[in-house]
Order: sequence, then structure tokens, then C-alpha cells
Amino acid sequence: MTRLTINAKHLKTDIFTGIIIALVSIPISMGYAQIASLPPIYGLYGSLLPVLVFALITSSPQFIVGVDAMPAAMMGSCLSSLGVTNESSQALWIVPSVTLLISIWFILFRILKAGRIVKYISNPVMGGFISGVGLTIILMQVPKLFGAFPGTGEVVSLVKNIVLQLKNFNLLSFVLGLGTIITILVSRKIAPKFPMTLIMLLLGIVLTVFFKVQNYGVQLLPAVQKSLPQFKFPPVYILKEHFMEYLVLSFSISLVIMAQSLLTSKSYASKNGYSINVNTELLAYSAMNLSGSLCGTCPINGSVSRTGMADQFGSRTQIVSITSFITMLIVVLFCTQYFVFLPVSVLTGIVISALIGIVDYKQAIRLWKSDKTELMIFITACLGVLLLGTIWGVLIGVLLSFFTVVRRAVVPPRSFLGLIPGYQDFYNLNRNKAALPLCNTIIYSFRGNLFFANIDTFENDILNSIKEDTKQVIVDAHGIGSIDITASDRLVKLYGSLKSRNISFYLTEHAGTINDQLRRYGAECLINQGAVRRTVSLALRDCGLTRPYPLQGAKNNQITEIVEADERLAEFEWAFGKEAEQKMKDMAHEMADTIAVIENKEEILSVDLEKVEEKVKWGKIGLFDEEELLDRFEIHLEHLEEKGKLTHETFDLLDKKIRERKKIVEQKVSMLNPHATELLKTRHRILEEHLKQTSPKDYERLVKLKNFLNKQE
Repeated sequence: MTRLTINAKHLKTDIFTGIIIALVSIPISMGYAQIASLPPIYGLYGSLLPVLVFALITSSPQFIVGVDAMPAAMMGSCLSSLGVTNESSQALWIVPSVTLLISIWFILFRILKAGRIVKYISNPVMGGFISGVGLTIILMQVPKLFGAFPGTGEVVSLVKNIVLQLKNFNLLSFVLGLGTIITILVSRKIAPKFPMTLIMLLLGIVLTVFFKVQNYGVQLLPAVQKSLPQFKFPPVYILKEHFMEYLVLSFSISLVIMAQSLLTSKSYASKNGYSINVNTELLAYSAMNLSGSLCGTCPINGSVSRTGMADQFGSRTQIVSITSFITMLIVVLFCTQYFVFLPVSVLTGIVISALIGIVDYKQAIRLWKSDKTELMIFITACLGVLLLGTIWGVLIGVLLSFFTVVRRAVVPPRSFLGLIPGYQDFYNLNRNKAALPLCNTIIYSFRGNLFFANIDTFENDILNSIKEDTKQVIVDAHGIGSIDITASDRLVKLYGSLKSRNISFYLTEHAGTINDQLRRYGAECLINQGAVRRTVSLALRDCGLTRPYPLQGAKNNQITEIVEADERLAEFEWAFGKEAEQKMKDMAHEMADTIAVIENKEEILSVDLEKVEEKVKWGKIGLFDEEELLDRFEIHLEHLEEKGKLTHETFDLLDKKIRERKKIVEQKVSMLNPHATELLKTRHRILEEHLKQTSPKDYERLVKLKNFLNKQE
């Protein structure tokens, strides 16, 4: 698929989509231009030549660009903090000059192949930064909703301005603006393809023409000239007074454009089965901003919303952008005189509804539920922009990105390991309740490069885990890819300290390059004295331990021979950790609720439990997990019968199906090896004991079912 392929199959769709994209771009481009401190017409200029230039260069057949919220908001916020008056002659020269700097940055990015930098900016940092800018501009625009003047500065100044401007409050303006926001947001939920922003623009013009809303104090847009942009090379020298601020601004906007545009275009490329060339894209970003600076407009960015809309309509080539350019050209030449009838509050409502879309509250909610540290990073980046301004927000974002990388390196995943009786490998003791630690032995897994910043964590974990009866400490180091001289020295000291306490220390499972580094850093004593072994098993053998290993808490009759079969392994505890039990219970409940509604006896008899299991979110389940699932399924059926939600006849039929399925599972298990059936019974006893302690009612139901089945037999 090439970017300008003319295919009869897609041509009509692409042309139609291009027209829709252009019409939708009219109100939001005008609003974004105002946010960037420019007159509204410059938003339309940004939808002309830059869009065409990008379409001719890009390697993406789908990606749509234009005047966009994020760069406009960053530009407006910075200019406001530097005291540049909105739509002033000074702003008319500063904005395109910064846009020119952005085009130069993209040339440098291409030379340095800096597209890779995107992966070092975390989602919480980017989301918090963008949300902060979005909230700042929303607060700037709020007074325009009720017919007053916008604010400048940071959040404190903006809130003060809103309060002071209340004296100029116009109720009709506020109703029009707020109504616009609500209508667009509701439409976005129930009919995302519908171009409601365009409808609101037309409706605002109609209200002015027929009801003369300006007679009731509603402000209208100033006259927009009907002309093409005049191409001028921006006078970059005008930036000299605050050059460092503008340099940082242009660099930060370039990063935002690169991150947002590359990530979005790559996402659609992956979704629709084509590839893009990163270097070509960087060249296209440079060219579109260069053409934008010559037109006097604000920075041009990839548009997530317009690209998403084009994809929903089924567009597949850059014919969409060509058509959008032609449509916008017609609008600029023949239709701008009608914009004078547009109420300012309606356009402000359109802009605010778009800015609400870039406030990433959904990510904040996800982080609240999953990672409070990442949430604090998100909030800090957001508050940095709100309280200190865009420039400081950028610097805070960079520092937070660095902090995120360091934090993950300093505190990598780590765990203590043990054996599940009958298994060959070693498993996380915290995520596998059937796993038992080896007697007198600590097996510690560390999954990250070992260096000066995390060697304390490594050492403290081991020392704090040692008990009076500990005789050996074995490190599973297969996740350690490199080691520095500080960590190397500390390993030698740790080895000596443990040896003085008659505790053996081993480093195992790592790549051979780690041994090379140890020798290079003067820690070859670890190798020479046998503290470095190829595998955990070899280290245990060196301590005099061979299979079957002695396990803490293992019963005398518990099987410890190895079962060589992957399907033997229970996956739920590995996959869900502490939530495994609840997940298993939910799955059993979903199965029961799905089948319990069946009233026809013949349908119940034809139910295939294995297929039902596969449909409830997990897929094909392992044999040992299936045994537990069937138990829980049966318990819940008993519960439904007690509540009268399941007839006794239906319960008997389903119970028969469960027993038949259990026999099949047991037959399959017995084929694994001679001990597998005994292992299954052991696991069943563990489950019963666990239910007795954690859920007495479920345990009573299980006992009741077993007694009933014994009588039946």
C-alpha cells in the first residue's frame, strides 16, 4: 500500500473522508490558532500547504496532520507567561519563528536518528504533561465562555482572572458555550463518527443570522479576511530577547509532536498491516512545519482525532489529505465572510471540548488502581505545568522520565524461589501456594542489571532472609545482564561475610559475560572458589543436595519425583498471583451462571463443559487447574440450587456432566506418569484444606457433595 495509490475501490471513500476532515477542521483549527495567540484565519492557513506537503512526503498512507491542540496549547501558554499579547503583531512574528525552529529540530532529529528517543518518555510523564497544558488552556478559555476576556499566566493567575471576569458575565453567552461543550461530549460518546463540531459551528452562525444574538451581549468573531496566506520567511531574530525560553519551547514541542505522531502512525501501521519509515516521517514533520512557518501559522502536528475519524470512515491513502487541502482552499477563498456570524462562546466551547479530550484522566484512574508511584509522577508532571508554566513543565517531565528509568533499574523484579513437589523447575514462593522452600536453603532471583544503585537492595534482601538454620544462599542470576565494579566488590564482601557464618554463597544461571566482568573487576575469587555455578541444581549438588530435595513443610508421603509434563503445571497462580483464587472463583461462577439459565433438558445433556470453560475469558485450561475449576463450579451450582435459582433436576444433570468430565481429566492425568494421579489427589486435599480455612460455607458445600456422591456410588 503506497500513500497516494489511486484505487477505485477506495477513491470515493477517501474523497468523501477528505471533505469531512476539512469541514471538521474548520472550527477546531480556528480555535487552536487563537489558543496559540494567532487570529483564527491562521488556523485555516495551517490546514492548507502543510497538509499537502506532508501528504507528498510521508511514508504513512493514513496519518492526518494539521493545527492541533497540544502544540497550540504549549505555544499559547508560553507566550502568555512571557507577556506576549494575544493576536498582537509581536505574536504574528514570534509564533511562525518558533515553528521554523521546530522544523530545524526535526532535521537534527533525522540526522541523529532520534526517533528512538520516543521510547524513553513514559506514558505517565507524557500524560501528566499534556494534561497540565490542556487544563491550563481550558482555564485560560473559561472567561470567553461567558463573554469576558481570557487570562494569562499559571493556574493561580488564571483562577483569579476567572473570578474577576465574573463581573462581565453574560448568561446567553454562557448557555451557548456550555451547551456546545455538553452537546459535543455527548455526541462523542454515542456517535463518534458524527461531525458534531461542524454542526455546532453552523448552528452558531444560524442563531446569529436569525436571532441576532449579538443584540443580547454575545460577542462574535471579528471579520476574517478572504485571502490566501502571504509567504514570508519568519524573522528569527525577534526571538533574541527570550531566546533560551523559545529554544526550549521549540525543542519540547518537537518532542511532543514526534512522540505523539510517531506513536500514532506506528499504531495504525500495525493495525492495518503496513510499515512506516521513521526517518521519512521526521523529514515530513520538518517540511510541514517549514511550510507552516512560511504561512505564518503555529506548529503542525499529527492529529490523533482526525486520523481516527479517517480510519473509521475506511480511508486508506493520502488522497484524503489532498482532498482536505482542496476543500479547505475553497473555504478560505469563498466562505470566510460567514465566520463573522459565529459567536465567540460557541467557538470557545468547541475548543474546550477538544481540550478535554487531551486531559488524560483515564490514565490517572488506571494508575490509581495499579501503580501509585506512577500516579505521583503523572500528577507531578501535571502540576509542574499548572503551577510553573510550560517550560518548567518540560524540564520536570525530562527529570521524571529519567527518574522513572532509574527507579525501575534500582528496584527490579525479585523473588525467593522454591519447589512445587513433583516439579523440576523453581517457582516464586509468593505466587505459587503449592511451592515450598528447600530446607536450610535460600534461592533468590534478581531480574535486573546489578550496579551501584541497586546492590544495597540485592544485599539487604539476602541478609534479611537468612535464618539460624540457613546453610546456603543461591542467586538465580539469569535476569542479570551486566554488573559494575561497585556491585562486583560488594559481591566479594557478601561472599566473605556469609562464609564467615558458615553459609555458602552461589551466583548461578547467568550469561558467561558476567564471569568475564567479574574477572575484569578483580572478583575472580568468586569463580576460583566455586561460588559461580552454571545452574541452581549444580550449586545444590555442591552443597550435597540432590533430588528429591528436602522441602520445608513437605509431608512424609508427599511425592517429590519430577513430573515431566507442561500441562501438569497450574497456571492461575503464576498468571494472577494474589488474585488467582478470586479469578478461579469468578470463572466458575461465570460458567455456572451461563449454564444455569438453560431449562431444556436436552440442551443440558448436550453441554460440552470443556468448550464452556474455553469461552470464559481464559481459553484452554491445564488439567490440574481444571480439576480445581470443576470443584468450584460444582460448589457454585450447589449455592444456586440453595437459592432456588437452579432446579434440583437441572443440578443432578449438571452434576453428572461434571463427574464425567472429572473422570476424563483423571484419565489424562494418569497418562502423564505413575505419580501424577497421586499428585492430583494431593492438590485436591490442599484445596479442601484451603477452603476450610478461608471459606467455610464453600467447604461445607463441597463435603455435602462428596457425601452425596459416595451414597450414589
